Amino acid sequence: MDSRVATIVILVLYVLIMVSIGVYTSRRTKTTNDFMLGGRNVGSWLTAFSYGTTYFSAVVFIGYAGQFGWGYGLSASWVGIGNAIIGSLIPFFLLGRRTRLMTNHLGAKTMPDYFGKRFDSSKLKTASALIVFIFLIPYTASVYNGLSRLFGMVFDLGENGATIIIVLMALLSAVYVTLGGYKATALNDFFQGIIMLIGIATVVALTVQKKDGFSTAREALNLIPDDKGNTGTLGSLFGPDPLNLLGVVLLTSLGTWGLPQMVQKFYAIKNEDAIKKGAVISTFFALVVAGGSYFMGGFIRLYCTLDANDTSGKAFIETVNGKPVFDTMVPALLHQALPNLLIGLLVVLVLSASLSTLSSLVLTSSTTLTNDLIKPRVKNFDDKKQMTAMRVFIAVFLVISVIIASNKNASISTLMSYSWGALSGAFLGPFLYGLFLKKASKAACWTSFCTGVGITLIHMFLFSFGIEAFSGIRQSVIDLGCPLNLLSPINAGAFSMIVSIIIVPIVSSFTKAPDEKIVEDAFSSLNTK
Repeated sequence: MDSRVATIVILVLYVLIMVSIGVYTSRRTKTTNDFMLGGRNVGSWLTAFSYGTTYFSAVVFIGYAGQFGWGYGLSASWVGIGNAIIGSLIPFFLLGRRTRLMTNHLGAKTMPDYFGKRFDSSKLKTASALIVFIFLIPYTASVYNGLSRLFGMVFDLGENGATIIIVLMALLSAVYVTLGGYKATALNDFFQGIIMLIGIATVVALTVQKKDGFSTAREALNLIPDDKGNTGTLGSLFGPDPLNLLGVVLLTSLGTWGLPQMVQKFYAIKNEDAIKKGAVISTFFALVVAGGSYFMGGFIRLYCTLDANDTSGKAFIETVNGKPVFDTMVPALLHQALPNLLIGLLVVLVLSASLSTLSSLVLTSSTTLTNDLIKPRVKNFDDKKQMTAMRVFIAVFLVISVIIASNKNASISTLMSYSWGALSGAFLGPFLYGLFLKKASKAACWTSFCTGVGITLIHMFLFSFGIEAFSGIRQSVIDLGCPLNLLSPINAGAFSMIVSIIIVPIVSSFTKAPDEKIVEDAFSSLNTK
């Protein structure tokens, strides 16, 4: 059977399963609580897989694995290890139980809802809801961008063909999320997670085997000069640039602590035992999927080259403004490393990783808008009307994301970095200290919101939009030669998260805490089993 025909058959079967799950769960989704949180009765396996598949998508597999594998070589694997420990294991134990108990006690269904009730402020709720909706859009666009890159490679699609693929994927994710809400998302995530585990393991094994095993491939990597012209670094333990590698680890790992689509998994988990089991399962999942993706990306330079005269058989990667197009690297690697008959597995692997993330993003965005912006301002807004509104906003969110994704000027990693930097930079400190620190104040929340969004917007206007009026400032920053390389949106995002963690307790120490009765009521929930 022709590889394209086999791929199409696999895709059709995959789509039928996704839609069937949506139809099945729609019969069990009766209320907004069911639609948004699965009735707060989701077990350890579904929660762990839902957490992991929301975490990792085409952004990691196509965008980040390519960019950081090219820049850091095998040391990029540290990003996957950081994702497993800092991004998966620690938040389950540190945030899981307190989040489940406090949000349930307060009746909070979303992160903005939590801020509003924990800090007794409807304005905090409204502001955070707007931040969620606005800054989840570039992340969603980055996922679509990764999907279109892969489908373009497999089916040799032009610009218009890639856009059609993006629209079709948006429709598919909209169908099953609209039908079954959180339950459909969780069940689909479990199914898609199994595909991801099998697919990543297969791809990594073939990538290494194609270059005669790990030892031989590592030796070959050390013979290739890095971006600074040095050899012996791409196969080393910490790579050519450990400091900027740390920035990547922080952004992609610590960021999960403040992302609404991630911490909301703890709202819905069944009980304390499920949290403990979920921590182990999600950590294993992250080690295989994220660790495998970055490990595979570490061999990029054995498969790709920027030299058009290279006769070694490597794939030639074009450049834009002197920089390689990172988002094309992993597809080029896979095209060489995988037999044609396994291309179908690869497509379903990336599709599974992406749709699971997309479903969580659109669900988080639509439920936040409906619950936190529309419901407080509309009278007689019953369950039926809320369900309708959430489904409408799913469509609106996807349309905007598709429009942004159709513009290929921004790289996958840049879009994701700005999204995570703004969201987690705004929310990480307030959410974390809201669970642990009784003196955490509204003023501290506002300060973190402003710094997280402010750092992101300033960086976007100065360094990404290419606005001529800011060229002098840009050049001055470049001339300073900042060692942390804050010109990178990745490091800027990590910096905003660290600022959030530091600034909340400082501001809380000299500003007024919420009413003592409200605080004591919230923390009384933590004594519950």
